[in-house]
Amino acid sequence: MRGLVQLTLDLFDAPRAHVPPLDAAPAPAVPLGLPVGPQLPPAPPLPLGDVLAPARFAHPRGNREVRLGDALVAYEFARGQRRTIGFAVGPEGLTVRAPRWVALRDVDAALYEKSAWILRKLAETQQREARQEAGRIEWSDGASLPYLGEPLWLKLDPAHAFDAAGAALEPGEDGRQVLRLALANSAAPSQIRDAAQAWLMRQARQLFVARLDHYAPRLGVRWAKLSLSNAATRWGSASADGSIRLNWRLIHFRLPVIDYVVVHELAHLRVMDHSPRFWETVETVVPGWTALRKELKDEGVPRW
Repeated sequence: MRGLVQLTLDLFDAPRAHVPPLDAAPAPAVPLGLPVGPQLPPAPPLPLGDVLAPARFAHPRGNREVRLGDALVAYEFARGQRRTIGFAVGPEGLTVRAPRWVALRDVDAALYEKSAWILRKLAETQQREARQEAGRIEWSDGASLPYLGEPLWLKLDPAHAFDAAGAALEPGEDGRQVLRLALANSAAPSQIRDAAQAWLMRQARQLFVARLDHYAPRLGVRWAKLSLSNAATRWGSASADGSIRLNWRLIHFRLPVIDYVVVHELAHLRVMDHSPRFWETVETVVPGWTALRKELKDEGVPRW
């Protein structure tokens, strides 16, 4: 069974070949509440340390259900042309993909075997979603959002002298960073959001180019093209032709975190996988990458 199971999490840094798209044809629906794996005893309660699993995790497209420890997990299940049972934990919950020839009892056994991992990731994802929801940005005069790891306050100021972009970053009277936008106080939330996003994306592109130029020689690689992405599940990607994609929302994080992602993607121009040699390459430039990676995963970005 161990060789049949593949764990995946919707991480920003997984090459496309490592995280196949979840586009397999769905299996016939199994009504929720039916017993799963009738010959398998319930899994024992799991020692999750500080992570307390809620009573229920429900995927919005859940078509199977299983009790893992003290939690009832409704998950999306589908079969496809693959060689392993794959688990993916994302904002919606648990998704399970299995080869067409694998019996359901083997899927159930895999779920029980990896139940600690599944519950931990479900709890972590739920907690991260709650933090992001609590930090939802209210698009109005005086709103705050993170910029390079520090609060940035929005000020609507149509009378201010702006450049063609209609925005200006200035220190406020109390030392806080203030982004002045050439918008009337009566501007709609969508107008404020769009103006702030346009400014943030311009800053992101300028910063990313500078950091790519800084780190590429240190890794002995050349990058050819930068594209900004708005992907929901990936912070960056790299192609063998030197094309780099970086999520512009990285501009919310501290510069060391941004540098880790930049180095991560540049390192893929030398090693196109996540083998030990890849992480050794990252380590040569960013020795503290493990803490930065954890910060990136734990903090997340605010809800827009």
